[in-house]
Amino acid sequence: MSVNVGVVLVSISAISFAFLPIFTRLAYQAGADPLGVLVIRFAAASGIMAFLVLPRKLPLPRGQTLLFLFLMGGAGYVGQSFLYFTALTMAPVTQITLLLYLYPAIVTVLAVALWKERVTFSGVIALIAALAGMVLVVGIEGGAHPLGVLAGLGAAATYSGYILVGSKVVPKGGSLQSSWMIMISAAAVFALISLIRGVSLPTTVMGWGAIAGIAAVSTVLAIVTFLAGLERIGPTRSATVSTLEPVVTVALAALLLGETLTPARLAGGALILLAVMVLSRKGPSRGKKAVFMRKE
Repeated sequence: MSVNVGVVLVSISAISFAFLPIFTRLAYQAGADPLGVLVIRFAAASGIMAFLVLPRKLPLPRGQTLLFLFLMGGAGYVGQSFLYFTALTMAPVTQITLLLYLYPAIVTVLAVALWKERVTFSGVIALIAALAGMVLVVGIEGGAHPLGVLAGLGAAATYSGYILVGSKVVPKGGSLQSSWMIMISAAAVFALISLIRGVSLPTTVMGWGAIAGIAAVSTVLAIVTFLAGLERIGPTRSATVSTLEPVVTVALAALLLGETLTPARLAGGALILLAVMVLSRKGPSRGKKAVFMRKE
């Protein structure tokens, strides 16, 4: 069976994003707060992206495209991140992860309705299997605050809308250049908020190393590989392959944080891996392509 490069790239992205909660936990333990992590994350990621874009002498977005990219970063990405991190303060992580991972289903529905993308029977089965596996992996816990649930749903909805806007804007500006502009605008907005509210930053070398990991691995590497994969396999299959992320997160939590891997979680991981294998055997999507950044 030939390897689908797009699936491999999106899988690398999912694994890179899976490290985000581990790095974040370490940063919080070192005294950082969410706003402090987000400010440094996007500022550092913007600097790293500069080294990827400028040496290539790629044309930078201008005019209306640049304006929309700034809005995507400064409004869409900041809004989604705010909802996501707010939800995590009011509800269990597994519940918020479950709510946020409703986005593959939302993406599929929107892609079919708005882009007339064709979804094969095997693609539908793979999506259902991946979502069912994701439910088993993250589980369902009680005790969530209603506002936390609403914030989690809001994050999923915001990200889905972000996908639609990005599908029209990012191809005009180039994936790398557009990602850079989005990161710069997000960093600027978070920096402005931090000046108003204040932030708490890490007080240890381990904490700063964790934030470096967030910027380099769980932001730049994850986003660049995701964008490259999206251009090859389209939005529906990319969103489905991305459900590999919670499997890796659970495994990392078991290895590094001592959390227990239950039979249900193992079964869910098997379902998601099966869905990825099914998708990797299919050709590229024939529907319109979307290019968008990840949710976290």
